[in-house]
Amino acid sequence: MLMSAAEYAESLRRLNPRVYVDGRAVESVADEPALLPGVNAVGLSYDFALREDTAVLMRVAAGDGGKDYNRMLHVPLSSDELLQKLEAVRLICRYTGCAQRYLAGDAMAGILQGAAAIDAEYGTEYLARAQAYYEHIRDADLAVGIAMTDAKGDRSQRPHAQANPDAYVHIVERHADGIVISGAKAIVTGGPYMHELLVMPGRAMTAADAEFAVCCAVPIDVDGLTLVARPAGRPGEAAALFSNRYGQSTAVCLFDKVFVPWERVFLAGEWRHSEELTYAYATHHRHTCIAARAGYGDLLIGAGTLMTEANGLDTERAHGLREAMTELITIVEGFYACGVAASVYATSEPGGIAMPDAVFSNIGKLLLATQIYDMQRLAHEVSGGLIVTLPGPDEDHNPATSGRISEVLTARSDVPYEKRIAVARFIEDLTASYQAGWYSVISLHGGGSPAAMKKEIFRRYPVAEKVELVENLLDRGILADAKKRIALGRQPGRCCAEGCNPGTNTSPAIPNRL
Repeated sequence: MLMSAAEYAESLRRLNPRVYVDGRAVESVADEPALLPGVNAVGLSYDFALREDTAVLMRVAAGDGGKDYNRMLHVPLSSDELLQKLEAVRLICRYTGCAQRYLAGDAMAGILQGAAAIDAEYGTEYLARAQAYYEHIRDADLAVGIAMTDAKGDRSQRPHAQANPDAYVHIVERHADGIVISGAKAIVTGGPYMHELLVMPGRAMTAADAEFAVCCAVPIDVDGLTLVARPAGRPGEAAALFSNRYGQSTAVCLFDKVFVPWERVFLAGEWRHSEELTYAYATHHRHTCIAARAGYGDLLIGAGTLMTEANGLDTERAHGLREAMTELITIVEGFYACGVAASVYATSEPGGIAMPDAVFSNIGKLLLATQIYDMQRLAHEVSGGLIVTLPGPDEDHNPATSGRISEVLTARSDVPYEKRIAVARFIEDLTASYQAGWYSVISLHGGGSPAAMKKEIFRRYPVAEKVELVENLLDRGILADAKKRIALGRQPGRCCAEGCNPGTNTSPAIPNRL
């Protein structure tokens, strides 16, 4: 089943979640002006799967007589499919800034990997449940939000030691037919206009934190769930040429004794596996974030070039502007190249899931997280101060001022005032507004903090191989240990010195079972 954007919006009207925005109860999320940019952005992921020119990237052929489904819900099974995911996410984000919906595929990949490991140790049935749930959301073409980041409370204390246990989502009751959870999840992107939420652990747990090690799926309108959300984008602002049409809301999700049947539970107290599940999802998600922010970078590159031209300058002749644009391009394509490398060096996990290389995924995410501010700075540099000093859009229709302003703020005779100002306001919207700050912070902290990525890079990088390489070079009668060792010097993610590619679905190790 493939829904259109209109059908997606209509499906939201059939739900009745408890949502608050700006202190108001929302009657219908699909018809709430404050959330409309988010509904529009997610809706584009539906329409792009139906459009002839974008369907090749945005939909997946099910095979075996099944129905095609949206790539945003797909769990990649090969290096090629990881690359296709990157291209699809970059495509959708260069139109919307942030499409959110790709999080579901990342989360399901991590859950399926984690469930297989738990079953192997405990003989549980988590994998069968996760597989059934994955098929459910995929076949119904649902939008699924990820509730991972807990409120956390006192950051110096572990979950079980919090003065208020609801700082983390946790299991409060266990019954024959399911569990009951309470607590708070924060920074849930797109929460109000999702069909379902996947609740996931946000950190490694200890034995004392066992009841906080929980992963499950809940409908958005389940009893006991309240979402307190920000508006999506900048709805209703005339100057926000982009983000009054496309944007994302973020929500705090409050769980108050929410019942979850066992068939929707994928982790319930097996605390040792919370780290593994979190790591698997984080790696998939950081890999995808690279593509999302590359799409945002495409917008800055295009807008910066247009603004330069509208200002009457030529980047080929203006050395400083050319250097700035080259630096912007280098940043965007540099971290995107890490996503490509992570795809190429993917490994095969149980069930045939293609796991992007953790080192390249984390390096790419770290680069975009810290260089997002440079991207915005460079857009400012090539665009000039007009983007934040020009009069507001109401002056465009003020008979007392509009004529004179349009005369003095026109730079080139062949670029009308309206065109120049439209580009300037577009760049302001993306780089120097509330929404621009949202892009910055979500890039910095979304998918984990820079500290978390640095930790993973050092942990996963084969430093020992580099040490062995140098020791071999020095081992010419100088070292006390005369034992000869061979440094393979493999690149991260390689399974053998010959350079085989374990991420292709042509390998017998990767059955196409998902």
